[in-house]
Amino acid sequence: MLNSGRTRTQPRSNRSIPLGGMDYADPKKKNNFVGKILMAAILTALCILMLNQSPNFNTPSVFSRHEPGVTHVLVTGGAGFIGSHAALRLLNDSYRVTIVDNLSRGNLGAVRILQELFPEPDRLQFIYADLGDAKVVHKIFSENAFDAVMHFAAVAYVGESTLDPLKYYHNITSNTLTVLEAMATRGIPTLIYSSTCATYGEPKKMPITEETPQLPINPYGKAKKMAEDIILDFHKNSNMAVMILRYFNVIGSDPNGRLGEAPRPELREHGRISGACFDAARGIIPDLKVRGIDYKTADGTCIRDYIDVTDLVDAHVKALEKARPGEAGIYNVGTGRGRSVKEFVEACKAATGVPIKVDFLPRRPGDYAEVYSDPTKIRNELNWTAKYTDLQESLQIAWRWQKSHLNGYGSPVATS
Repeated sequence: MLNSGRTRTQPRSNRSIPLGGMDYADPKKKNNFVGKILMAAILTALCILMLNQSPNFNTPSVFSRHEPGVTHVLVTGGAGFIGSHAALRLLNDSYRVTIVDNLSRGNLGAVRILQELFPEPDRLQFIYADLGDAKVVHKIFSENAFDAVMHFAAVAYVGESTLDPLKYYHNITSNTLTVLEAMATRGIPTLIYSSTCATYGEPKKMPITEETPQLPINPYGKAKKMAEDIILDFHKNSNMAVMILRYFNVIGSDPNGRLGEAPRPELREHGRISGACFDAARGIIPDLKVRGIDYKTADGTCIRDYIDVTDLVDAHVKALEKARPGEAGIYNVGTGRGRSVKEFVEACKAATGVPIKVDFLPRRPGDYAEVYSDPTKIRNELNWTAKYTDLQESLQIAWRWQKSHLNGYGSPVATS
């Protein structure tokens, strides 16, 4: 650190040089030393003067201060599939974005793509951090001026949640509490929370509305509902604007081919059916395993509402735009149409052009037969409607990214 105070010299005795058994003080040496001290003081003063005149000296990062006309959004889990697509949309819409991710499920390659697309120093920053570390989270909030938080970070596999429930309660419920506490401490005014239709469990009546009772049947859904309850209980005595979006089954990819879904290889068995279909089409796995053909549905397989990721992030942006202080909104984000797993597989075969072999297996623990949304509320209140509703087209877009990124976010390959 530069010291702007006056230079002090400590009292000292004259150094001597022994000459022929007699000691003589060396005045030339003394004068040289004093000259050096004076020169160092002058140079230090000049450096301080120049630095103080520099616009960058002691200027805080643009991310650490609020700026009129600029909305700075913290995107937790922004290196993940949905989070990275949300960050891309926000950046395209001229928001300032900070991504926080521990990369346990996300991909640094996705962040690098975003950094290449938006290289300006005031647009995007990435912070490698774990939301499970409360001290780190509070430090991040103290050093950055956030206007809103989009909280995506979570583990999100139903099957895995039944095998390792504590991971889910820590990662989803506890970490959300930590983020909310940091927001409350710093007075961050807006929270957009990534929730799930799994909080409804297996409703007796379809389609699902926001008034459908929440009776989750797996740890993933239970952990998300607990996080919702914490947020809503806090909100009762807070002026924070809160939007809770309950997703249905997310598919698709960036239509321009910049981002896609690249889960860890060891998590493939727990992943989305779209990923499993593509793995089977690429020959990574010998066949597609469909779990459960004895459900009380038309063809015996589960029925789900498949929402394209592009539509999903559009819902987040509209929720951010419509968020109001002291108000809480809860919305289902889906197409309003249920498709069976068999229908999905046929669409995937058509999208990839590969005759995927299917292996039918017993049900997976924690699954439910039929889930699809009623999107009336989000249409009426946020003016949002799903646009990418052609299942085969969404899968074709995602398949193009898969084919050109055989190693995920490793080196892209040329495709014809």
